[in-house]
Amino acid sequence: METTTNYIGQPTSRVDGRAKVTGEAKYAAEFHKEGLTYGVVVSSAIAKGKIIQIDTKAALNLPGVLQVFTHENRPGLAWSDKSYQDEDAPPGAPFRPLYDEKILFGQQPIALVVADTFELARYGASLVKVSYETETPVTEVKNRKAEAYTPKEYKSAKPSPRGDAQQGLAESALKMEAEYFHSSEHHNPMEMHATTVMVEEDETLTVYDKTQGVQNSQKYISKIFGLSKDQAHVISPFVGGAFGSGLRPQYQLFLAVMAALELKRSVRVMLTRQQMFSFGHRPATLQQVVLGTNPQGSLQAVVHEGFSETSQFEEYTENLVNWSAMLYKCDNVQLAHKLIKIDAYTPLDMRAPGGVTGMFALECAMDELAYKLNIDPLELRYINYSDIDQSQDHPFSSKELKECYRQGAEKFGWSKRNPQPRSMREGNTLIGYGMATGAWEIKQQKASAKALLMADGKLKVSSATADIGTGTYTIMTQIAAETLGLPLADVTFLLGDSSLPESPLEGGSWTAASVGSAVKAACEGIQEKLIAYIRKLEDSPLAGVHRLEEVTFADGKISLKNNPDRFTTLTEVMQQAGQNFVEASVTTTPELKQKKYSMFTHSAVFVEVRVDEDFGTVQVSRVVSAIAGGRVINPKTARNQILGGIVWGIGMALEEESVMDSNYGRFINHDLAEYHVPVSADIQDLEVIFVEEHDDIVNPLGVKGLGEIGIVGTAAAIANAVYHATGKRVRDLPITLDKLL
Repeated sequence: METTTNYIGQPTSRVDGRAKVTGEAKYAAEFHKEGLTYGVVVSSAIAKGKIIQIDTKAALNLPGVLQVFTHENRPGLAWSDKSYQDEDAPPGAPFRPLYDEKILFGQQPIALVVADTFELARYGASLVKVSYETETPVTEVKNRKAEAYTPKEYKSAKPSPRGDAQQGLAESALKMEAEYFHSSEHHNPMEMHATTVMVEEDETLTVYDKTQGVQNSQKYISKIFGLSKDQAHVISPFVGGAFGSGLRPQYQLFLAVMAALELKRSVRVMLTRQQMFSFGHRPATLQQVVLGTNPQGSLQAVVHEGFSETSQFEEYTENLVNWSAMLYKCDNVQLAHKLIKIDAYTPLDMRAPGGVTGMFALECAMDELAYKLNIDPLELRYINYSDIDQSQDHPFSSKELKECYRQGAEKFGWSKRNPQPRSMREGNTLIGYGMATGAWEIKQQKASAKALLMADGKLKVSSATADIGTGTYTIMTQIAAETLGLPLADVTFLLGDSSLPESPLEGGSWTAASVGSAVKAACEGIQEKLIAYIRKLEDSPLAGVHRLEEVTFADGKISLKNNPDRFTTLTEVMQQAGQNFVEASVTTTPELKQKKYSMFTHSAVFVEVRVDEDFGTVQVSRVVSAIAGGRVINPKTARNQILGGIVWGIGMALEEESVMDSNYGRFINHDLAEYHVPVSADIQDLEVIFVEEHDDIVNPLGVKGLGEIGIVGTAAAIANAVYHATGKRVRDLPITLDKLL
């Protein structure tokens, strides 16, 4: 019989892989129903001002165009700010589509044309004529520090100082001060945002939405349109990438539901690639870092101040500067994170929000400091290594960062580095080595799951979480199969349905910890019920067993631990007990002991770059990323996540840049021809090391989550390698050849 005792920790192929490669997997814009209509969004041509006139007659005169919705004819709905706030909404007044004539940002949706066919709706949208009263938009962040302000609320902990950083700087033997910047970046997942709303015979709605939280989307439309949970069923079985763009309901969801309810017809609305640039993005951010040390390189003071953009109507913050209070040992730390309002849509969480940005500045500053001190950059990190989180005065639940440094450096060959910049070359190619530290905060959220074991031994486990490509389907199947000792093929995990047990948004690297813990607990609930049945069976081979600790679940059997020859099968127990099924529903929450610890995933990233001396072109030729991420459920999908993060880090360092036209207040490179992302030719030798790390504090599974950590530190390591190769320090991302020449 197939051995089923050790699925956790095994490299397992995706259980949904076949569905994805054969086209069986359906995404939000691929569900169909007879009589489906199509909505196309008309976007504003200005970024600030108001609509004077909107002429829809030409579109409405087209046979087959059903309606053109604008602010002038939209239905009366719940228009309060509270109705539009979702689980991920920052403080402020959320954007309300088609609310009035005011234009708040470039490409704002101002009309929806609905027609019998997509082609007709698109043509009709081109016929909508709009005249505006235009105001000059404010779009610049870099030169507006004087207008920056401190928000009342922060998404994570408020930046708090300790000691006296200014005194520490005054007493430092050496100081390093620098300013770092990166412009806005956009998510650009392969699947565009789309919503298909099916109007059922009883006039309830089945809503297929691209989202990282079906229940968040359900709550959002329920509040706005006055619908009960039974009237609005939200489904999202597959997501073609999201990276944070699906955390908040995007405006196509609102528009599709509005049109379906008004027309009493099924409606699909899908955004274009250009419109994908009209909501949310990683905010443009300016950072100032000052470091002071003694002659031996021990940090005496850290000052880290960040300035990032937000919209005129919401206050978006990230955990931007707090890393500088946690990552290294220093008694004097001064932090500040201020916002600058511009006329653009509110920024949105994007893979490792705040962490990838804040640690880019900190890790580049540490590299610059190492050169000033004439100390190896890796050695400087050892000198300032901290065994406790000084920002909270807590020990770490686990921290194998030193082992990340050791294994990563050894695999990379860091010892072969000539410390002198511009000293390593092959002909006209300059070679540079760089490294950086990464960290990401680990959280466990409240989550629910249900397990249903049938008499034939088949198990269904469910939770309303999402799988945005990370492998959630697979690892939850592994957890359930191992807990109950069943073959993987006998286990089905259901997700992406608002009617399933409650789940947090899929993000923050907390899904494995949160939903995984609930899945494990639900399966343990099945175990307890089976043992309860066994207690009542006089002729069972396990008669006399009273506690779960006395038995082992493996290979479809329940065996006595101290005598494996005494066993029964799960199906036999159910048959003898007269049960057609056994089910258990649970809700798990973080344990109180977690509050006494700081919980982080750590990494060490080592990079080799090759820079053409004549042309300034940069190629990342090698990356070694060593990760301490607790227990790894599935090394195959885990490695996949880290590789994806590394590739994105290469894009952040060298390619990705959303260019804003300050006159028109819109992103001018709003497509994949001009918004550059890494392609296969950009990616060379990438190696991932998972450092063994045991942690029984973070959650019952000991997992830490790996979705974010792969990108953190990568851009900084690349920037540091570029300096080592060329002797030129570029502090403004992306590092394009013009900045090197």
